Amino acid sequence: QVQLVESGGGLVQPGGSLRLSCTVSGSIVSINVMGWYRQAPGKQRELVATITSGSTNYADSVKGRFTISRDNAKNTVFLQSNSLKPEDSAVYFCYANLRTGRLTGSNNYWGQGTQVTVSS
Repeated sequence: QVQLVESGGGLVQPGGSLRLSCTVSGSIVSINVMGWYRQAPGKQRELVATITSGSTNYADSVKGRFTISRDNAKNTVFLQSNSLKPEDSAVYFCYANLRTGRLTGSNNYWGQGTQVTVSS
């Protein structure tokens, strides 16, 4: 059983910072991609950032303000979010594409989500 557990959300003022963490646990052989998506009320879930062993990818709306990083030894992904804006308010979901067996393909897994609210 694979679990993704997020932490670090909360209420922050505009211009403030938050650091989100997500740890993957369970029977894991390898993790290909880890990342963060977000979903605001009435909107579709959208990509925030992803990271592989060799590259990162960001949504245009967060480039220069957010930084994604990964601790492979701990199966943990981080999202450092700076200069937060009210439009960054959303539920942030952790994502991982990983393999649970040496002879199986990879599958996508999601966390339960953590609320980020940017408001004065």
